[in-house]
Amino acid sequence: MYGLKTEASFDSAHFLTDYYGKCENLHGHRWRAVVHLEVDDVQDAGTMRDMVLDFGVFKRAVRDLAEEFDHTFLVEEGSLSEATLAALAAEGFSLTVLPFRTTAENLARCFCERLTEAGLPVAQVDMYETPNNCAVYRPR
Repeated sequence: MYGLKTEASFDSAHFLTDYYGKCENLHGHRWRAVVHLEVDDVQDAGTMRDMVLDFGVFKRAVRDLAEEFDHTFLVEEGSLSEATLAALAAEGFSLTVLPFRTTAENLARCFCERLTEAGLPVAQVDMYETPNNCAVYRPR
């Protein structure tokens, strides 16, 4: 087995619906996504011969995805009224409405799925919401 690892960070705000604690209130994180790739063998031809993948290609894919989530308010679809969303948008806030609860676990899965769809052999995503706490997602 061969593997690569890279990471990217982004800053965004969120809150957890139907949660009864501090995280039910709007707050922000400096999220850190650590992405692991894994393959049985390195490539055997072309410019990436003897590589899992060019690090530049890998880093760019992860950083481009992180950039989509950077400095935006992550909102679970259906958690705020249309009037609230419209008011926030009218004030110029950047909103990213997602079809899932905005937990670290779900963000890790989202990153994994998006990068896998882009053709990367993702083995694991670690999504840190604080320097000491992360959720881990591994595809089956």
